[in-house]
Amino acid sequence: MTEYFEVGKILSPHGLKGEVKVNATTDFPEERLATGSRLFIKNNKQYEELIVENTRRHKQFYLVKFEKLDDIDQAEKICSKELYVAETDQQELPKGSYYFKDILNCPVYDAETGEKLGVLENIETPGANDIWEIKPEKGKSFWIPNIESVVKKVDLANKRIEVTLLEGLRDEN
Repeated sequence: MTEYFEVGKILSPHGLKGEVKVNATTDFPEERLATGSRLFIKNNKQYEELIVENTRRHKQFYLVKFEKLDDIDQAEKICSKELYVAETDQQELPKGSYYFKDILNCPVYDAETGEKLGVLENIETPGANDIWEIKPEKGKSFWIPNIESVVKKVDLANKRIEVTLLEGLRDEN
């Protein structure tokens, strides 16, 4: 059975010729949304294939035209749907890069003391770098930036993330 992974969300139609505005949630939007790329939307628990006809950048979004969607009425039918890529279409990542699915729910430890801080519960991609939500066993969740000075080691084989918390990242109260 094929697994699918979210890479974006269709927000709204753009114009009258079937183009849609997409919020990309992938680190590789130029590759995922390239002409000829296979993406999927979910309709009634079934994945429906869409082929990218062309893409262009528009502010922080992408304007995407899919094959066989040629007017605003067809575009409106796919709005508010998530876009997925099939596992078989994923490419190898460069060293030091990870798919979200591989690191979500991994235990997070203090690199200096070895103390377990919690688990990686959520990842947001607001801009220059991702931010990770760490959920401790007790207390409030906190966010850390995914930058070299904070995230020291990601060990996928042992499902372990080691971080160095900068002052002020965690509310101890």
